Amino acid sequence: MLKTIGQAIFSTGLQNPKFATNEEKKATDYEVRTYETTNWISTTLTGMSQDAAQSAGFRRLFAYIQGNNHKKEKVEMTAPVTLLVDPGAGPACETTFTVSFYIPDKLQADPPQPSEPEVFLENRKEFTAFVRTYGGFSNEQKSREELLKLLESLQRDGMHYKDTPYYWWSGFSLPYLGHVSEH
Repeated sequence: MLKTIGQAIFSTGLQNPKFATNEEKKATDYEVRTYETTNWISTTLTGMSQDAAQSAGFRRLFAYIQGNNHKKEKVEMTAPVTLLVDPGAGPACETTFTVSFYIPDKLQADPPQPSEPEVFLENRKEFTAFVRTYGGFSNEQKSREELLKLLESLQRDGMHYKDTPYYWWSGFSLPYLGHVSEH
């Protein structure tokens, strides 16, 4: 079932980062994926809700792919849009959100440099993540509910993972969450 859901996520025709699924650690309610080293265009925001950060970050990055970069080059839209959520430590601390677009394959070796100071290129080293997909419209409340379900499943299965930060991916078909594995 997860393989079918994954195919639905990436059937949009948009490029996406390559990953391998670990079939040995397969569960019914999440996947274990190892993502290759890749370049992303990113922006970081604080002092707002997850939904507001996602929207504001998307607009900044959309300007970049529309040609607001040093090469004045339009960049192909890709999937997923990721949101790295790093909750602040304590009740009065702000959460940091990093919104990112995957750089298309043909530009991975030499992506256009951003023109805006709040937009930056990010090289993500290979990493393994526990990924839970879910259907329907997603918002901050829904992603928290699904995150708790993922954490319950990981604890049930005795998996070792980093508590924070975590990723929320929007695949233009189904949203999904991921916690990075501790090796």
